[in-house]
Amino acid sequence: MRRRLISLVLVGALMLTVAFTFTSCGGGSNGELNLICYGDYYDPEIVAEFEAETGISVVQDTYDTAEELYTMLANGAVSYDVICTSDYMIEKMISEDLLAEINYDNVPEIVNIDDLYMEKSAIFDPGNKYSVPYQVGYAGLAYNKKMVGDTVIDSWDDLWDPQFKENIVMPNSVRDAFMIALLRRGYDMNTTNEAEIAEASKDLIAQKPLVYKYANDDARELLADGSAAIGVVWNGEYSYITDLNEDVDVIIPKEGTEFFIDSWAIPASAENKDNAEAWINFLCKKEVAATNFDYLYYTTPNKACLSLIDQDALNNPAIFPSQDALRKCHSLKSMSTDVMELYSNYWKKVKAN
Repeated sequence: MRRRLISLVLVGALMLTVAFTFTSCGGGSNGELNLICYGDYYDPEIVAEFEAETGISVVQDTYDTAEELYTMLANGAVSYDVICTSDYMIEKMISEDLLAEINYDNVPEIVNIDDLYMEKSAIFDPGNKYSVPYQVGYAGLAYNKKMVGDTVIDSWDDLWDPQFKENIVMPNSVRDAFMIALLRRGYDMNTTNEAEIAEASKDLIAQKPLVYKYANDDARELLADGSAAIGVVWNGEYSYITDLNEDVDVIIPKEGTEFFIDSWAIPASAENKDNAEAWINFLCKKEVAATNFDYLYYTTPNKACLSLIDQDALNNPAIFPSQDALRKCHSLKSMSTDVMELYSNYWKKVKAN
């Protein structure tokens, strides 16, 4: 999914780390761990720490979208011991028996995960049997305070404001774009009602002349360098953007937004389940969670590590939203094939017009 390249330099460093791991590790004293995760989604240094602590050799792989990972697992094309993916895909994989239940006797550090996020996780993983929250965040409305002038930015409606013509960045993603259009109308962002989906598509078509670019990872660059006045970014990009341009702010619109939980889970086909549980337990340690926060700057669900995080970050609502703000956030849900085809067809109409 979703969204997470810190810089080309860091990506290159990760690729070198991956290459070294594949060529140099022949299996530690406690065996091997084959993992797959979104690209650049943990501090590369923690891998060596885990290997030194456990004697387990880590073989790393990455992917771009949750759908890509699903296809690999569903087809049995490859075998992984542990995966990191998004809430709605965890839900889908559970429904298709693609995941193994976690033995929490092997994950004692789970006590460090905040109950709030365990409860939110239970919405897509009832009983928290199959997944452990790793990173959380939301789709935020980012804007350049100088470029928007005196206009108060607080609503998804602002992405349809004619004064920002050719200064708007929208997500290049069917679910994320429709999320915005649906919430703007007061509809459920997981609606299966075709009339509501059709209405949202008309709004997106009407918005197109105002849009400068449809972008995902590039959105942060466009906001940071002043190419656009307003757009949609993930809140983990806040630190990166504001380091480059202190005039940019990120908010949760008054209508609410998409909230995600990315979690670690174990495929049913895993050959090294105990090692997978050792990895999940390691990531739940407060020191490791703090290291990953300093690398990613997404909201961490690890309550124990908060004492190790800079106070300025803790007090920043763009990074750690308030409980009231979180109540306005909702997660994407897994859709049936027929409903996803419906969304895809309307998205094609949006892009074609």
